[in-house]
Amino acid sequence: MSNLLSTINSLITNLNAVPSIHIFVSNLANGEITILTAIFWLGVASGISIIGGAIGGIWLAGKDLGYNLAAMIGGLFGPAGVIPAVVVGLAILKFV
Repeated sequence: MSNLLSTINSLITNLNAVPSIHIFVSNLANGEITILTAIFWLGVASGISIIGGAIGGIWLAGKDLGYNLAAMIGGLFGPAGVIPAVVVGLAILKFV
């Protein structure tokens, strides 16, 4: 793990990145939860849940509603349960 962190730090240093990006990547690599890393993980979880909801919608109702409509509805309903769960989970990890 320390080899990965040193590689990331040297890459960022070589690119002459903005210090705030360096801090963000360091927090992300160390597993620290800040407001920026929480927003990043919320975005990742939302994207994955949209894709999973669309696949689930196609699988469950593709023949009945049509594949495009089922994918759109599934993509909208997928994040409905994921976003509150991720927010609560990140809050628990931050404060416990």
